[in-house]
Amino acid sequence: VLILKGLKQEVSCLCPSPDGLHLAVGYEDGSIRIFSLLSGEANVTFNGHKAAVTALQYDHLGGRLVSGSKDTDVIVWDVINESGLYRLRGHKDAVTQVLFLKEKNLLVTSGKDTLVKWWDLDTQHCFKTLVGHRTEVWGMVLISEEKRLITGSADSELRVWDITYIQEVKDPDEPESKKSKGSSTAAEENTEEDETLELDECPEERLVKCSKVGSIMREGRDRVVTLATDRTGKILACHGTDSVLEVFSVLSEEEVQKKLEKKMKKAKKKANQNSEEEPERSVELSLQEEIQRVTNIRASSKIKSFDLILSPKGELKIVLLLQNNIIESYNLNLSAQVPQAVRASKITIGGHRSDVRTLAFSSDNIAILSAAAESVKIWNRSTLQCIRTMDCEYALCSLFVPGDRQVIIGTKTGKLQLYDLASGSLMETLNAHDAAVWSIALSPDQRGFVTGGADKCVKFWEFELVKDESSVQKRLSMKHVRILQLDEDVLCVRYSPNQKLLAVSLLDCTVKIFYVDTLKFFLSLYGHKLPVLCMDIAYDGTLIATGSADRNVKIWGLDFGDCHRSLFAHDDSVMYLQFVAKSHLFFTAGKDGKIKQWDADKFEHIQTLEGHHQEVWCLALSPNGDYVVSASHDKSLRLWERTREPLVLEEEREMQREAEYEESVAKEEQPVVAGETQGETGLAGKKTIETIKAAERIMEAIELYREEMAKLKEHKAICKAAGKEVPFPVNPILRAYGNITPSAYVLEVFKKVKSSEMEESLLVLPFSYVPDLLRLFNEYIHLGSEVELLCRALLFLLKIHFGQITSNHMLVTVIENLKKTTISRVSEARDVLGFNMAGLQYLKREIEAKDEVAFFADATDRFEEKKRKRKKKEKEKVVLAVL
Repeated sequence: VLILKGLKQEVSCLCPSPDGLHLAVGYEDGSIRIFSLLSGEANVTFNGHKAAVTALQYDHLGGRLVSGSKDTDVIVWDVINESGLYRLRGHKDAVTQVLFLKEKNLLVTSGKDTLVKWWDLDTQHCFKTLVGHRTEVWGMVLISEEKRLITGSADSELRVWDITYIQEVKDPDEPESKKSKGSSTAAEENTEEDETLELDECPEERLVKCSKVGSIMREGRDRVVTLATDRTGKILACHGTDSVLEVFSVLSEEEVQKKLEKKMKKAKKKANQNSEEEPERSVELSLQEEIQRVTNIRASSKIKSFDLILSPKGELKIVLLLQNNIIESYNLNLSAQVPQAVRASKITIGGHRSDVRTLAFSSDNIAILSAAAESVKIWNRSTLQCIRTMDCEYALCSLFVPGDRQVIIGTKTGKLQLYDLASGSLMETLNAHDAAVWSIALSPDQRGFVTGGADKCVKFWEFELVKDESSVQKRLSMKHVRILQLDEDVLCVRYSPNQKLLAVSLLDCTVKIFYVDTLKFFLSLYGHKLPVLCMDIAYDGTLIATGSADRNVKIWGLDFGDCHRSLFAHDDSVMYLQFVAKSHLFFTAGKDGKIKQWDADKFEHIQTLEGHHQEVWCLALSPNGDYVVSASHDKSLRLWERTREPLVLEEEREMQREAEYEESVAKEEQPVVAGETQGETGLAGKKTIETIKAAERIMEAIELYREEMAKLKEHKAICKAAGKEVPFPVNPILRAYGNITPSAYVLEVFKKVKSSEMEESLLVLPFSYVPDLLRLFNEYIHLGSEVELLCRALLFLLKIHFGQITSNHMLVTVIENLKKTTISRVSEARDVLGFNMAGLQYLKREIEAKDEVAFFADATDRFEEKKRKRKKKEKEKVVLAVL
């Protein structure tokens, strides 16, 4: 199994390259990385989008990659040069699909703004928009050798469009294409004059004509989630937000032709039978006959996405990724009379199939309990393996019974379930509450526990050993001892470490504190605007921290119930809070997907643990305080370990500020080119911290070059005055690069700028550095070094500073010189490329010729071998006959 290590962002989109050696991965933050499937490393990163990447597609050669995003932009990237080509603006909502056309240099994009747009990539503009959809266009595919387009939207119709490419002015020497038997001759009768008239009336139809043919009805009533074909384009499949994948077969042109001929014969037969000499009616195939439904595949859960491969033998392999983290593979035999899908295999990992709502650590820090809507699982912390899985009801809270041999689960229906870990069996179920059991807490003396439920009760329980009639040994059970009736639903209960006080959080946003022995009321902690969802009491019983749905954490003194400090903790509800053992540090988990550590004495935020992509529901700290385990809506459990390296708060703050600055840079207005208006196209990149750093490095290099040139001038004057050679002090930076010249150093810095960040870096470079750069470029190109890179940078600088360069008299000679050197060097580079191409093509022809000779020789050998075998068999037959 190859695992591609990415960054912390969630993957939102995948696309394999046509050669199958690379995989393009789009992320939630808008970045795209290209992984090599041979080495497993990401060599190329593209930053251009401001929001999640929603669609990726390679062209048929794999040289270009197009990406669509939630920020409504479409960007075309050059994979070989590792840079962005251009950005196409036009959609008013998220882009849902992007497709390159093989034959023409065209691009089709669809979006949630109900539009399908056609782009001409030669001129980089949108020349046609299809407006036949009433709702968002969620998916789109090209079939029948790119002569048909199928779009899927929020209804159960798959709309089919015919694409006809309008020929450019025909070459008179070009031979006429053969007409197929069934094609109508009416098209030929259209005079060319008519055609040119039509084209002038609809200028957008000069390239392509797109007309709706009809619709195929899906069985699903909801929106299309994924619509795709296999590599050959013979099979079309789609699914909605449910668990059904619908598979259709698309007839090829030959098959369509055969069907037409059959229909013609039938029609003729009918006409003969009726013996009425009526003119031959035109026979046409309906859309339903050209695109036939094969079957529906019902998966075990809702489908997230799928992929298909059609083997040459006609067997279809389908892989489904389901919403609950299962991958299923199906085989479908298309040649069968009634094709039936057979599930071939299924990959599941040891995790839960639904959100984990409760976690607990065993007292020896080794076992971790996690419980969800369908099962309780016990994990080994050191090996990360699942040891036990036991079926349960919808779990909300849990604890390990002292001794770690049993666990108790509180459920949504109000039951308490007691499990034995050794046998993995359910030992007892008690109807504890009339509604959900929201919280459970072990008493500090470990003899019992307390539960709080949505039935406005707090119940006290004790452990006891009972004897079953069937067995000799006693087993553990739970006995209900006392009850505390309250006016509101109980959300959370916690004991103080000395077992004198019990804190109860209620739905009325308050926390009430009672004496445990008499159940008399002691304090009310009032101040949160929304209910307190979680709380914990420190090890010494002096502090209580409460986390609420109002996003705040409040720290209170338990002596008088005074609020020490209120901290704005998360960007959404605080879901869980727990103190670290033997300290006043505590962790909080929030619906914003973050886990944070705080200091309750200094009221400081210590660090943020980022890793979850969605809401964090709960966390658990190990009794020794070395591990934190957290569970989230992204279906993952994450284990965090305390390291021994010291944590410096100032450094953490600095890193946080840098991260905030980087985010703000990306959100800032992008730099504009003087005199340019915002059109349909734009630069592919975006201003990031990396592009600013690259521009700063270029500026520093040019400044060093200026200083060194000035020093050299001075040195020459000193040498002249002294009449002898005086030693020249070399700059340490240049010495580190191997005593290179200052101009060569500038080129080194330039070469190190990432190809995908080049334009953006030059865009933020102040004009005062440009004259020096142009002079240096002239020098480099004259020497013939890095011609391609420098020409790209030169043309871009001329484009963005055109006005200032042309009005500067000092630069006239520089530009003249550049013009001469550039044209000659570029033509040289082109000649070299042409020569290499011709050489490669010659080698290809040689190899093919050799292969053919070998192939024929091989075939002859095989023929001879068959002949010999046949003769041998005949001899044997003769021998048998004689006997």
